Amino acid sequence: MGVLITVDELAAALDGPTPPLVLDARYNLAGPDGRAEFLAGHVPGSRWVDVDHELAAPPGTGGRHPLPSPATFQTAMRRVGVDLGRPIVVVDGAVLGAARLWWMLTDVGVDEVRVLDGGFPAWRAAGQPIEDGADEGWAPSTVELGGGRRAAVEVDQLAGRPLVDVRSPERYAGEFEPIDPVAGHIPGAVNLPAGGSFADGHFRPPSELAARFADLPADPIVYCGSGITATETLLAMAAGGRFDGVLYAGSWSGWITDPQRPVATGPTP
Repeated sequence: MGVLITVDELAAALDGPTPPLVLDARYNLAGPDGRAEFLAGHVPGSRWVDVDHELAAPPGTGGRHPLPSPATFQTAMRRVGVDLGRPIVVVDGAVLGAARLWWMLTDVGVDEVRVLDGGFPAWRAAGQPIEDGADEGWAPSTVELGGGRRAAVEVDQLAGRPLVDVRSPERYAGEFEPIDPVAGHIPGAVNLPAGGSFADGHFRPPSELAARFADLPADPIVYCGSGITATETLLAMAAGGRFDGVLYAGSWSGWITDPQRPVATGPTP
């Protein structure tokens, strides 16, 4: 099973004998959460997940979006009815929140998780049915989740490891920083902007994704501003057949919480 699902495949699965659980992780990186967008229209039967509060801990030394505690995530997944025996499809307005949820679900042992390629915009553009209003009327689950199946590192594990910064070239170079108080990148990191994995709102074909990441060394540590966009690149790597990417969830916003840590600027050498 691949990590992505098309609109047509999702529509067929929802009409099948064992429809997947659809989780909507609509999210705006620099704006309000996606709840209002979800209420205005979503894939029928889907359930909204709050990225800021259910897929992240409060900001601090771990950055703007640290990973939540296992208990917090398990409570959230029980709330939306996750069951280890039921396939899951994650939807977003783009890919950001969906990729984060995909990474976290696969980390805790949920095997059948796919992300809708093109997100809700592709679903709507294809003329598929849309439901509005609140998601309600289901029973919470009692699922028991594990953890630690996917590779992740803390800040003290970065030294001497291959680092990949997936922010825009301007943010990486320190020429423009719209969110964090310090501009630049972690010394030694190379820049591979996340946007290069997409064309026309969809992931590039697997062969193109494979070629895009082919030159990265083994077990590259991927980071962004706060650990959300990094999972988007890890998803793109998986779609291209590479599963050795490592997440640094603290990312740039976590790195700069200690003023003693060095900061580099300029383009990738």
